[in-house]
Amino acid sequence: MPLSPNLRGSLFMAIAMAGFTANDAITKTMTGDMNTGQVMLVRGLFATLLIGLIAAHRGAFARPALVLNRLVAIRVAAEVVATVLFLIALAKLPLANVSAVLQALPLAVTMGAALIFAERVGWRRWLAIAVGFVGVMIIVRPGFEGFSVYSLVVLCSVLACMVRDLATRQLSPEIPTLLVSTLTAGAVAVSGLLLTVPMGGWTAMTLPETGSLAAAAVLLVIGYQFIIMGMREGEISFIAPFRYTSLLWAILLGFLIFGDVPDQAMICGAAIVVASGLYTLYRERIVSRRKPAATATRSPMAPEGV
Repeated sequence: MPLSPNLRGSLFMAIAMAGFTANDAITKTMTGDMNTGQVMLVRGLFATLLIGLIAAHRGAFARPALVLNRLVAIRVAAEVVATVLFLIALAKLPLANVSAVLQALPLAVTMGAALIFAERVGWRRWLAIAVGFVGVMIIVRPGFEGFSVYSLVVLCSVLACMVRDLATRQLSPEIPTLLVSTLTAGAVAVSGLLLTVPMGGWTAMTLPETGSLAAAAVLLVIGYQFIIMGMREGEISFIAPFRYTSLLWAILLGFLIFGDVPDQAMICGAAIVVASGLYTLYRERIVSRRKPAATATRSPMAPEGV
């Protein structure tokens, strides 16, 4: 029995989140053997090669001068900053904790759109944003036992992702997504090259370690391809909430690979953030009924270097 477009799209989104989270788990295992800069460099080179091949196949390089504008530069710079901060925090925090804080990204993008672009956000969504960030504070728990400064690093990564996504919203439709993605992946790789020495220098890599980072890059590409496929199926407002399955994958992989068991504060805070995000998506669905389809609910993504 064939699946409906909504169910097919939600399945694609769940697969994308599994790909991204598996990439994060692999990357986290690598940060124990090499510094963040080296991880960015090696994984970035593989990602650039893979995305570049896909972009070339689809003709995305036909007009490369299209990326020479201010918004593309802002997007690329924000992605680089977000990726550096994300990987630094990922090396020090449980996978589920990092994922839980990142679930606040849709709330941050909604807030940023209201403050920067003067998009209309009603009091219900403002209340949901406020409640969501209370949930983030419960996860971060500043001033309490169990607090880690790296939780604030994740929060700064979320803010950088917000800048990236707001810049992406303003990009001209004539700029191919794959062209921007290839440029971003290349910029992350170059940044990793520049950071490798300051962060401790190059560490000799074994064949399994190189293969693991190549696999992480493949999972990134799979994740982004399935997101594109998912967003082209059914209703975006139905499919977008399935991005929160990344938290379930993070809890599962964190337990199976690293033996991490989320504490009550993390579970409580994550539940509040997810509930707030789902309500915000619901309200955006209501509002989007009065908007053109092109401005309907988006699905902000965590920093992945592409």
